[in-house]
Amino acid sequence: MYMAKNKLDRKLVNATQNVEALHQLASSYFIDRDGTMRKLHEIQISTNAIKVTETRTGPLGCSSYDNLDSVSSVLLQSPESKLHLQGLQVIFPEYLQEKFVQSALSYIMCNGEGEYICRKSQCICMCADEYPQCNCPITDIQIMENTLLGQAESWATSYKDFENSDEFKSFLKRLPSTHFLPVSSVHLLWGSDWDLQARYRLLQSSLETQRLKIQRTARKLFGLSIRCHHNPNHQMPRERSVMQWLNRVQSFLYCNENSFWGTFLESQRMCVCHTGITLCQRPIPCIIGGNNSCAMCSLANISQCGSCNKGYKLYRGRCEPQNVDSERSEQFISFETDLDFQDLELKYLLQKMDSRLYIHTTFISNEIRLETFFDPRWRKRMSLTLKSNKNRMDYLHMIIGLSMKICQMRNSSIDPMFFVYVNPFSGSHSEGWSMPFGEHGYPRWEKTRLGNSQCFNWTLLLGNRWKTFFETVHIYLRSRAKVPTGLRNDTGQGPVDLSDPNKRQIYIKISDIQVFGYSLRFNADLLRSAVQQVNQSYTQGTQFYSSSSVMLLLLDIRERINRLAPPVAPGKPQLDLFSCMLKHRLKLNNSEMIRVNHALDMYNTEILKQSDHLTTKLC
Repeated sequence: MYMAKNKLDRKLVNATQNVEALHQLASSYFIDRDGTMRKLHEIQISTNAIKVTETRTGPLGCSSYDNLDSVSSVLLQSPESKLHLQGLQVIFPEYLQEKFVQSALSYIMCNGEGEYICRKSQCICMCADEYPQCNCPITDIQIMENTLLGQAESWATSYKDFENSDEFKSFLKRLPSTHFLPVSSVHLLWGSDWDLQARYRLLQSSLETQRLKIQRTARKLFGLSIRCHHNPNHQMPRERSVMQWLNRVQSFLYCNENSFWGTFLESQRMCVCHTGITLCQRPIPCIIGGNNSCAMCSLANISQCGSCNKGYKLYRGRCEPQNVDSERSEQFISFETDLDFQDLELKYLLQKMDSRLYIHTTFISNEIRLETFFDPRWRKRMSLTLKSNKNRMDYLHMIIGLSMKICQMRNSSIDPMFFVYVNPFSGSHSEGWSMPFGEHGYPRWEKTRLGNSQCFNWTLLLGNRWKTFFETVHIYLRSRAKVPTGLRNDTGQGPVDLSDPNKRQIYIKISDIQVFGYSLRFNADLLRSAVQQVNQSYTQGTQFYSSSSVMLLLLDIRERINRLAPPVAPGKPQLDLFSCMLKHRLKLNNSEMIRVNHALDMYNTEILKQSDHLTTKLC
């Protein structure tokens, strides 16, 4: 307690009486601590003549005033002398006074939980065994920890404010979405946006101010925890680097779908969704520019390439190096035609059923007649064939779509299910392959109602990606309908009875069936001559690579034919369509086919030093 004698009440007889009154009041501190402090504070407020300070760390003499941890104090300036606390100890004998003061200080300063000891200007409480945390200001530590939590939330809010700013949103809107943006491209666009950079500097300035506040609070927290048995656990927030912001931009572009969020991994070109399910990833655009072979992404499927740079050729959404003999290959098979449309154009023409894409096939079936109702509960077989190996030897044919018009009786529960097999170059049924609807990216049937009728268009759109050679299309029809109990014993054969309502609801009819595609000019004689050169060289044991131009030509033709094979499961080899063409269109026998393929494989691996692509035998 400090006093300013010149400010004491001058109405009293002398200031000495005031000093004595304060002595008597202060001496009651050990008896009634709360009452004494309340009276002293009242005098302090009313007279402004004293300053009362109650400290936890001991008398003011033990440490400098600036470092005191004040519990309750009123800071009043007083240049006058110091009034020492005197109380009951004055009535004790001298040999008891020190022990009494020690006990009193321990009770006051340590709340009776330890012994108050001062050594080398440092006063602490030696805690009793049952109060090991008596030196630890738990309440103050909790306040500091809560302050740090609030400051961490403010740090995160600054990031959110930046992402919600007009400058950042405008930057995201201006980013091109027609092709993939690697982090290097995002960096260039990031640095060239002046409005965004100005807003980013404001963010950095705000974070620096917050960082200094967090450091000060953390230092106070660790200072309070010096005499605690546990250390505070606090991690300073780390400012996001520019690289982290660029990756954040990529995540906004590609991992923000279906109201789910994720983090984009450029090395794997995929998203790691925060919810654990893979619904956050948008279609990742294809890569263009630089040394990449793709010139433009597909408009129909942005994840695939739509057109290639010079020297490359498009193959099912990706670009591959173009063989120097590809132009010569056109003399044998005209792979490139006027009907080789882009994906969107092709889809539009197929939806409109453009007559330019009609291929006139022959409908053959012993079980179904067009425009006639039939019972589809049992297996029905249809075929659409061209017989080009007999009638149109100068053409190969490409299928890019299939359409059927199916009419049902009203309230029908029938849902037809189709199995389609394709013979690429004629041959037996075993030399065909089954269309894997919905597997490995392969399309499914699309069902569209025709007006208000009970007729539907069932359309299969293969497009440029899954177009392939065909000579005959075999269609097997089964129904998914649950057969009523009363009809299970029917054979499903013979004329239908449309008068019976129970039977009538299961009948359907096929009004029209159409293959869409186009024909490629095919010079069988010229190609047969080239194949025979290879065959003879192999048979005679001469070095087959002596006619390298022929080998390169046939390698290119084989590759371009086999790339039109149907999709297969990952890790499994594709079907060998080239051998089917040799067998059915060039009329080679099995031994000749084996020799030609073996010669091409040897030239490809030993001369060109390229890996050989394994295929599965079909014909």
